[in-house]
Amino acid sequence: MTQLTAPAVPSPATVPADLLGGPWPASARPGPGGEVLVGGVGLAEAAERFGTPLYVLDEGEVRSRARAYRRALPHAEVLYAAKAFLCSAMADWVEQEGLGLDVCSAGELWLAVSAGFPAQRILLHGNAKSPEELRLARRLRVGRIVIDGPAEIARLAALVAADTPQKVLVRVVQAGVVGQKFGFPVEGGDAADAIARVLDQPGLELVGLHCHLGSQITTIEPYLQAVDTLVRLLAEVREHHGVELPELDLGGGHGIRYLAGDAELDLAEFAVKVTDRLAVRCAEAGLEVPRLVVEPGRAVVGPAAVAVYRVLSVKHPADGRCFVAVDGGMSDNPRPALYGAPYSVRLVGRRSEAGAARMDVVGRHCEAGDVLVRDAELPADLRPGDLLAVPAAGAYQLSMASGYNLVGRPAVAAVRDGRARLLIRRETVEDFRLREVGR
Repeated sequence: MTQLTAPAVPSPATVPADLLGGPWPASARPGPGGEVLVGGVGLAEAAERFGTPLYVLDEGEVRSRARAYRRALPHAEVLYAAKAFLCSAMADWVEQEGLGLDVCSAGELWLAVSAGFPAQRILLHGNAKSPEELRLARRLRVGRIVIDGPAEIARLAALVAADTPQKVLVRVVQAGVVGQKFGFPVEGGDAADAIARVLDQPGLELVGLHCHLGSQITTIEPYLQAVDTLVRLLAEVREHHGVELPELDLGGGHGIRYLAGDAELDLAEFAVKVTDRLAVRCAEAGLEVPRLVVEPGRAVVGPAAVAVYRVLSVKHPADGRCFVAVDGGMSDNPRPALYGAPYSVRLVGRRSEAGAARMDVVGRHCEAGDVLVRDAELPADLRPGDLLAVPAAGAYQLSMASGYNLVGRPAVAAVRDGRARLLIRRETVEDFRLREVGR
């Protein structure tokens, strides 16, 4: 672990407004000379040591957010959704904080188990599990598997002996949701048929229902509606099959702030209202209250990371726009190009007295859509060599990163208590070359 200089941390009263209450980690503080500290480590200093682009991941923020879920939902099971971001250290942190793990591929499963994560605390789901993935899950003794389509019922049942049953959940889709590739619709009876088929398999132990509502949800009402739907289905299962299922998984989708004024899901309100609604609906139906399961991913890791880029060029075309090109882009953060995801950006590493100007922060790739932040307010004297930091960079950036233009994926450094350590090294051209086996 590398000790980096940690200047005295100012009181919250002296922290600039854009570092407080927005998308930055709670540990973010200003340092001398325009520096920004995260986890007590200067972003510019980390960039100088590890190079750019660099993802700086605040271990304390990850752990704090994991603990917040455990405190808010002490009787529920909290599974970290690995698809948001996974590495061996991340698996260690969430396991140590008492969370389980939700994976959706053989790669995520292998990495987690190789890192020492207990397989019994892992849930496997996904809409298109291959026979090889199901065999791997069985061999590693994964705790639960979510049945997402008709073929998986027979496919999984063929791998399981009656004396070693596999615990499963059936993923359902609420009435009124169309165009959904996941799960079995409640409307039309597909979910009921799937439940009946699973219950007919002696090697499959149906332990509950699973429902994922989407991404970046910032209000409670969709979850309350899901509870209503799922409890009705639980009552139907008891009525038709004489079975009370002990688990109800509401998935994740908990929204975070990407911009200072954004709404985010209120975890305390979610915990109180969802657990209360579940208790009320179960009492009305005469059911035992099932154990609630939730799967936050973005809400745990999203605000914990900051992406740091170096400015390569600044262009001022005649049309009045300003383009600031950095040494990363859509290869490490495809979200803006894919669906217009908004981000904020900040100069770090030097103080500027120049006024603010509107600029588009763009990536280095040969795509017109490679824009990271549109209409950003940055110092008018921004120049090549400057460092820019983009907060809320922890989720669905590196996990969705590509090798476009053979630009290697960035390094990831963890910071905590003024110390930094490299978790993932930078991907190099040699890494790409080594994948080649012939010509």
